[in-house]
Amino acid sequence: MPVPLEFGWFLPTSGDTTCYGDRDAFVAPSADLFDRVVLAAEAAGFEYFLVPVAATCWEAWISSAMAVAKTQRIKALVAARPGYVSPVQLAKMAAAFDQLSGGRLCLNLIAGQSDAEALAEGITLAKEDRYALMDEDVSIMKALWTAPGSVHFEGRFHRLKGARIAPQPSRVPRFYLGGGSMDAWEISGKHSDVHLFWGDTPTRIADNISTIRGIAARYGRGDAIGFGMRLQILCRETEAEAWDAAHELVRDVTEAQTRYIRTHYASSAANQRVQQLAREHGELIGPHLWTGVTRVRPGAGIVVVGNPDQCADTLQEFIDIGCTSFCLSGYLHDEEATRFGRWVRPLLAERNPGRVPAMRAEG
Repeated sequence: MPVPLEFGWFLPTSGDTTCYGDRDAFVAPSADLFDRVVLAAEAAGFEYFLVPVAATCWEAWISSAMAVAKTQRIKALVAARPGYVSPVQLAKMAAAFDQLSGGRLCLNLIAGQSDAEALAEGITLAKEDRYALMDEDVSIMKALWTAPGSVHFEGRFHRLKGARIAPQPSRVPRFYLGGGSMDAWEISGKHSDVHLFWGDTPTRIADNISTIRGIAARYGRGDAIGFGMRLQILCRETEAEAWDAAHELVRDVTEAQTRYIRTHYASSAANQRVQQLAREHGELIGPHLWTGVTRVRPGAGIVVVGNPDQCADTLQEFIDIGCTSFCLSGYLHDEEATRFGRWVRPLLAERNPGRVPAMRAEG
């Protein structure tokens, strides 16, 4: 039986824009912006919305809870970051969120893209140690959600005697992780339901899927882990309009902005790979996979650009190599979510019979 495809959208809690080099194009973060984006994503059929946690972003758990309260179906994909909240408290937060939202919570495992940002926020552990702490955190959370009695734990970072929480979640939330280092892949193999890759060539992604599935197999999870892509998308009725929108995004971007991205996030293996792609391939790593946003945005800076058929064709390349989850974003986020739901999702449903959930009317 083919694995169903799922689509997630991004909630821009640091604000939105149509041009990173023009301050007048900036849309400030606000409750109104968040409502517009999450309601548009739900109406477009997205299964979840991803909430970022960079220093410039509004607090993710509060923002997610407020957004979920305005919606009826869409789930929140919220960060679980090692060192910020104790795993017992995080397990309680997730369980309460799960119960109060009717099961609409997933957890995004994040060790942090920037060492400087981690230090600024009081996290002194090195990146590899943050992943080791993450392993303990997730193990404790899963135990607290599933153990019939109290939980005892003895580890490098945590020691628990008789821990228990209330309420219990309705089910163990799904875990997602996006990271490019072997430390990240090891955690995904052990714990993740979905490993999300940032944009890359389909050949490279296929190789990475094989490697991580092999890691998961060591934990008896080779068939349990899923894979997906974290991508930007700019879809317009014509290819020319799409490229106009893409080039507008980076109009007047300064060298200082680009230098900041390349130095501030240099410790992240996934960011290193994105910057490597831009150096080696220039602006295009495929006919409709554009590297332009890597000049001004950390993380998922590879953009699918084109008309509806071209965007669907590009995403289909990743589906064909085994990706089943797509976490997308675009500009402006409410408008791009609507375009995807109207133009691209139906094409993917047609090309992948029975794998794209039917759109549901909200009532």
